[in-house]
Amino acid sequence: MSLVLVLGGYGGFGARLTRRLVGSGHPVLVAGRSAEKAAAFCAGLAGTTPVVADRNDDIGRVLAEYHPDLLIDAAGPFQGSGYHVPLACARASVPYLDLADARAFVAGIASIDDAAREGGVAVIAGASSVPALSGAVARHLADGLDAVRAVEISISASNRATSGASVAAAILSYVGRPLSLWRGRRWTKGWGWQELRRGTFAVDGKPVLDGRWLALADVPDHDLMPDMLAGRPAVTFRAGTDIALQTLGLWLLSWPVRWLKIPPLGRLAFLIPPLQRLTRPLGSDRSAMRVTLRGLKHGRGLERRWTLLAEDGDGPEIPTLATALLAEAILDGKLPPGARDAGRLLDLQQFEPLFASLSVRHQTVEIALPPPLYERVLASRYASLPPAVSDLHRICADGGASGEAIVKRGRNIAARFIAWTMRFPPAGKRPLHVAFTESGGVETWTREFGCHRFTSCLSEHKGQIVERFGPLRFRFDLVSDHEGLEMQMRGWSCLSVPLPLTLAPQSRAREWQEDGRFWFDVPITLPLVGVIVHYTGWLAPEI
Repeated sequence: MSLVLVLGGYGGFGARLTRRLVGSGHPVLVAGRSAEKAAAFCAGLAGTTPVVADRNDDIGRVLAEYHPDLLIDAAGPFQGSGYHVPLACARASVPYLDLADARAFVAGIASIDDAAREGGVAVIAGASSVPALSGAVARHLADGLDAVRAVEISISASNRATSGASVAAAILSYVGRPLSLWRGRRWTKGWGWQELRRGTFAVDGKPVLDGRWLALADVPDHDLMPDMLAGRPAVTFRAGTDIALQTLGLWLLSWPVRWLKIPPLGRLAFLIPPLQRLTRPLGSDRSAMRVTLRGLKHGRGLERRWTLLAEDGDGPEIPTLATALLAEAILDGKLPPGARDAGRLLDLQQFEPLFASLSVRHQTVEIALPPPLYERVLASRYASLPPAVSDLHRICADGGASGEAIVKRGRNIAARFIAWTMRFPPAGKRPLHVAFTESGGVETWTREFGCHRFTSCLSEHKGQIVERFGPLRFRFDLVSDHEGLEMQMRGWSCLSVPLPLTLAPQSRAREWQEDGRFWFDVPITLPLVGVIVHYTGWLAPEI
């Protein structure tokens, strides 16, 4: 059988991978910085040999001494790491594979493609839960859809899967740091370990995992998946552990890092493992992963959701499965030379035999989504709208449109103060982008007039459109014909307390089609104050 060198072979994931490789008949060189730890691990596992090696030192020397058929880097962390290890493998004509989930490292691996081809070997990054397994699942869910609009990936790991210093360093490297996210049909900014949510993970026949806290994490899928799927969907990845105290603690820590622009916290990784050991009694032996994809099939919205539950402490095995599969493919000569990420290399069915060997259950469900908000409210009248108007309101999960607007503002002190509190844009001619997100039948519109942004949420109530700005809610009737539509104010409230209509802001927003474009006109005035803001312009949906 083939000789495999595993860097970090006695660590958290490395030890599991080493046992899996040995179980498949491969002799393994268990490499790490500690000779004692490597020897102690190998003493209890036949087919292994301890090796002293540091991924930050001269790996070329180790390759020349042992001549492995494959090097697998399970050491990490890969955040901020260069490509010295895969380049050393390419120069030595030794195939390379890793469990990296560092966004820049995995997404940029193709930059050493020439070196890998020159060495005649495969160099594969990201053979882990992301992007290898997540990519396989997303492509499986996207099969048969005309366009994918949004992908949401969540992992709630057992505390056992996150107890290593490398994992802690990886997480801390982006806590409170800006992240680039493809949303609203363009690149936007998010913040590491924010956008806190509670997730539910359900598989038939198993107790539901409910209320697990999840926060925004930085992974290769944010770069890779928009280009992987038809429709260039928005992609969001959240993660957390089974212990709420850990996830919420990192969320609290993210705010001072963001606000005070504190440098990355990776240097504090040594503090995390002791804290995790202290909280270990609070955790469980159950982990979960979920991939939710929403898109269009024959013009109608569809949601497909894949959920995996791992019990009996088998969750930490999941990140090693893609590595084991790709290791066999490389050693069998099935992967051609070149450097690439693992996001497109495996199909979900290839994981089935490995899932079956673990306490793992997974399930896929499909749900028909309701029609878009404006179509629900207008019902049969929606079909009579001009195409530019109906197309802009055909929102499924995520969308965006760009154009131009002319903004006018009221000049008196009261008008300026109200416009400032509502975050309305200043006067002038400005580029405009509107990002649309939809969830549970509620649409969120984020309007960006240059660098000025304001957001509102739109929903349906008793056949009317309700638009919410913070504590204020405004109810509108939609009046429509073949020329376009108009929003007519019918009521308003603050904190759900109805207010007199005579004191309400006056707004008769209009939308129409002109020269094939969507046009809008939104005047907002207030009794006794006058014009607050008036903006008009055009938008074209981003393809």
